[in-house]
Formats: sequence, C-alpha cells, structure tokens
Amino acid sequence: MEYELLAWPPDGPKLRLDHERFSYAGKFVMTNTGKAVARTADSRLVAAVAFNEDRTDEDTLWLRYVTVDRERRGEGIGPRLCRLVRDRAVERGYDRLRIAVNNPFAYEALYRTGFAYTGETTGIAELILEYPTPDDPDTAAWTDRERYQAGLEEYRDRDLSEAEEQFLESRTGSEPPALETV
Repeated sequence: MEYELLAWPPDGPKLRLDHERFSYAGKFVMTNTGKAVARTADSRLVAAVAFNEDRTDEDTLWLRYVTVDRERRGEGIGPRLCRLVRDRAVERGYDRLRIAVNNPFAYEALYRTGFAYTGETTGIAELILEYPTPDDPDTAAWTDRERYQAGLEEYRDRDLSEAEEQFLESRTGSEPPALETV
C-alpha cells in the first residue's frame, strides 16, 4: 500500500471517487482542501482524506472527510492515512489537528492514531477529537479511560446499527485502544 499527501490547501486536486465504493465521494471534487490518498501496488485508489485550516485559527488543521473503499474497510487503511496527514501537519507547524466523527468505528480508529475526545460536539452531533489531546483545565482531571469512555457514551443514546451496538458493548469500561505506530 502506498500513502501519499497530494497537496496542501487551498491547492488540492479534484478526486473523482465512485460514490458506490466511497462515502462522501462528492466532497473530494472540491479543490480548496488538501488531499492525501492510499493506493494499492497497482495504483488503485482505496482511501482518501480531505483537510484544511480552521477558518479562525491558522494553527489548527481540520481533517474534514476520510473515506475508505467499502471493500477495504476494517483493514487499518484509514487510520494509517490519517497518521500520514497528522505527521506531515506537525512537521509543517500546525499546533493541533481536529476531526469530527459520526460513528463509534471512526472514533476508535482515530483514537488509535493519537486523537482524543475533546468533550465537544458539532451542530450535527459529531464528536470532536483533537491531536494532541487538549490541555483544557476542565478535562485535565480526566483519566485517558474516562475521556475515551465519555465519547463512547455519547454514541450509546443514538439510533445505532446492530454492529455499532455490539461494538459499543464490547468496549464498555475498557481502556482506550493502544496507539498504533506502523
């Protein structure tokens, strides 16, 4: 698998993704976001992430959309691609990275890349995760487990698929997932 950062915002390329294979396919045709992709050895695109600076804080980069080919989900491709963007953004001088996630699978995957729940949600009920973890005095007393579990709890009150419910049940009371470095 090859992972590549194609461009920084606002000079991102258009990516035309098949809407049957990729969620958020239409979001990747915008050129005002940076893009990174994962490709197989034969150059088949299997994942993409779009990102841009926060409109009010030039030191913050938002990962806006992460998508993985439906046939390749669960293989760790999305988190590896997010780590690539994370590492390049840190090298570029961004103080923090943020992402809003709408399901417990994405929540867990981003935790494995070093993002943590901020205690905030967006107007459309996405949980906001941040890297590095925030030093907010209101959450400084939280243990890592408490912060992780607080985010999972946000999902438990929602209308979930059976797979999501089973996933959340399997994480009840658990520690956050170990950070992946590969």
